[in-house]
Parts: sequence; structure tokens; C-alpha cells
Amino acid sequence: MEINLISDTVTKPTPEMLHQMFHAKVGDDVFKQDPTVNEFEAIVANMFGMEAALFFPSGTMANQTAIKLHTNPGDQIICDKWSHIHLYESGGASANSGVNFNLLDGNRGMINAEQVKNGINDPEFYHTPFSKLVSIENTTNKGGGACYDIEELQKIKQVCVENNLKYHLDGARLWNALIAKKQHPKQFGSLFDTISVCFSKGLGAPVGSVLVADAATIKRAIRIRKIFGGNMRQSGYLAAAGIYALQNNINRLEDDHRRAKELGKKLVECSWVLSVAPVETNIIVFSVQSHIEDNLVIEKLKQKGIAISLLAKGSLRMVTHLDYKEVMHTYVLETLEKMEF
Repeated sequence: MEINLISDTVTKPTPEMLHQMFHAKVGDDVFKQDPTVNEFEAIVANMFGMEAALFFPSGTMANQTAIKLHTNPGDQIICDKWSHIHLYESGGASANSGVNFNLLDGNRGMINAEQVKNGINDPEFYHTPFSKLVSIENTTNKGGGACYDIEELQKIKQVCVENNLKYHLDGARLWNALIAKKQHPKQFGSLFDTISVCFSKGLGAPVGSVLVADAATIKRAIRIRKIFGGNMRQSGYLAAAGIYALQNNINRLEDDHRRAKELGKKLVECSWVLSVAPVETNIIVFSVQSHIEDNLVIEKLKQKGIAISLLAKGSLRMVTHLDYKEVMHTYVLETLEKMEF
């Protein structure tokens, strides 16, 4: 039995999802003539109470488009030091938009309104870049799937309004936050200028993210997507997977969260584990005793048919997902309990 807990991106479409994909009505989306893509974008925009949406081949491209929409070269983005747009998008913000970062030292990847307020540069002081954009990641990847409280996001929004800053949400795993916090997409749509949401992680689709915003912003985003090479033709086959995911795979995220919490609890009980970060959603981040090499843990689990990842030195990660079934979960729990170093 091969069990892959490296990421929730490893999922494959279910037979039911494939059936919907293969029977999708398609056209040329570059001419906005793919009916399934048009339907998908309308559904997502409506979910968030926003005017329009645009389908992208990746979350990175959707985030990079948002950055380019809201900034000019030389401007600055305010975000947490662990943000995906800073650490894991290959320097795209610098290469694509010519911007830099004010990296705040948040809590598990989450920043607060006071930090944002203190991080804004004086626009009259010409030695520093203009602060133009605040970017939030929810849930936080490197923060172990931590979720923002909506009240803090509202406070940050007020800071943005008072200082004429744009507000972007990297919501790659926002679906997990919505389930964990019992929140509604429209709560986020009312706060952010742009939101990117991913369908190839917890929702199990093979490809794609969607950017939502007002209609004028999405019209501009179409041109930027073209510049980045993100136009697709008969992408309705992929959009159909997204529609299926929305209809069938959101509420089941509770299963992923339950299993993740049970894995976290089991790790706490293991003598070879030093610490386990609080588990809120589907990501478990843990460290092992100092005399144990991270790679040794990875290798011993690999020998048992279980794949996990190294998030950073001294930080190991497991991620539960659609393809991680209960029988696998039972086996992993038993394996962890029996492991010795």
C-alpha cells in the first residue's frame, strides 16, 4: 500500500469527476466561447459575492496576476515572512512586477492589523518604496494550515482603506478555512479586492485556480494572464472538474481535518517527536528529537510505504487529502505508534 502524504496536490480525479470532465461542453476560451469555463467562473464569482472571475492554470499565476494588477515597479507588498508569494513562487513578484516585500514576523504565517499599520511606509519619504498591497495567505502553508479569524481580517481591511492599500487573499486552501471556521465565501468577498482560490489541492481537481474580483479588475486580469502565457483553449474539460469539486468535495474536507488532527495527536504521543504544531485543517507540521535526522524519519516511513515531506530543516510535514482513505489512515497511525529510533 502506497500512501502519499507529501501534499494535497497529489490527488487524482475520481471516476465521477472524470465522467463530468469527458462530457463537458467546450469552446475556445481565448474568445470567451467555452460555455463550461464561463459557467465555472460565474459560479465562483457568485459564491464570493463578487462581480467576475477568471480561470487560471495555476495558483501561482493567479497570485502573480493579482500582484501585477495592484502594483507598479518599485512598489512594496506587505505580507508575512512565510507567505507563499514570497517563498514559493520563484521570485515572480520581482521578475514579473518589479516589486519588493516588507516581510512581517507573524504568528504561524498570520499577521495582524497593528503589524500592517506599522509596516506602511510614509508616502512622502521618497527613500522608501510606496506601500501598495497587503497580501494574506489563508490557510497558511508553512504555518501548518492555520486559519485567520475573520475579525482580524476585517481590522486589516480597515487599515488598507485608511491608507489606500489594495488587499489580496492567497486562498489556495481557503476551502479548508471555510470548513474549519464555519465561515462563508461572501465574508471574504466583501473584504478583499482580489482572491485566488485553488481547485487542485483539497478539492481534488487536476488543474487550476480562479481569481475573483470586480468586473473591471478581471477585464485587466485577462490581458495580464495573456502576457504570462496563461490563455487556454478548450479548458472547459478542466473547468468541469472544478464545478464537480464545488458540488461534491467541499464538505468532505471535514474528513481530512479529522484525520490530520488524529495524526497530530498520535505524533504528540511518540517519544521520538519533539513538537507538533497545532492542527486546525489538513496540514501537520512536526519536529523530531535533536539526535534524530529528519531524513531518517522520511526514509523509515518510506520503507513502510508512507511518503511525507521536509518543509524546512527541523520541520516535517504531512498533508491529508481526498485520496487518503480511512484504511490508509489506520495503517499510518499504527505505523507511527510502532516506530522507534
